[in-house]
Amino acid sequence: MDMAATKAAARKAAFASRKPLFDAANAAQAGYLSEVLAGYRGVPLSGFLPIRTEIDPRPAMAEAAAHGPVGVPVIMGPAQPLRFSRWTSETALVDGAFGAQIPALDDFFDPEIVIVPLLAFNRSGGRLGYGGGFYDRTLEQLRARRATLAIGFAFAGQEVDDLPLEPTDQPLDLIVTETGVIEIG
Repeated sequence: MDMAATKAAARKAAFASRKPLFDAANAAQAGYLSEVLAGYRGVPLSGFLPIRTEIDPRPAMAEAAAHGPVGVPVIMGPAQPLRFSRWTSETALVDGAFGAQIPALDDFFDPEIVIVPLLAFNRSGGRLGYGGGFYDRTLEQLRARRATLAIGFAFAGQEVDDLPLEPTDQPLDLIVTETGVIEIG
């Protein structure tokens, strides 16, 4: 099986295993993310507005927004890096690409911390995304300019031992789940 087919099969399995985790999630799922971000008060960061069955980082993002810029990803076009537009819990939103909401008004900045959604992860910082390569391209670009911390945020049950990874896949520096923090390396 080629890498594309292997990744497609892994994505399908990961979507299926994430659904019951999402259904069972409680309001405190972002508690550990809040604790991690508290150590970086005022550092520009990007979170994400959850789609489908993604874990919800918005409570932690709202807390961080009281201390510094918080953004959300905006897809500029196929095969282009993401840009990040400023967000608060009061920001007016509109529908963007792939069903994710984005701020109605663009206010772009470069984050130094990127909270990354995912389908599956491993303890080495490997991440299985949705296949568009948006975060890989974006992290590569941001990291070429300055140190950028990539924090994977997911349900603990999304951890797998084996991930189909490629050289272009950007590693996560830290993984936060609803049950704790996983240090990489």
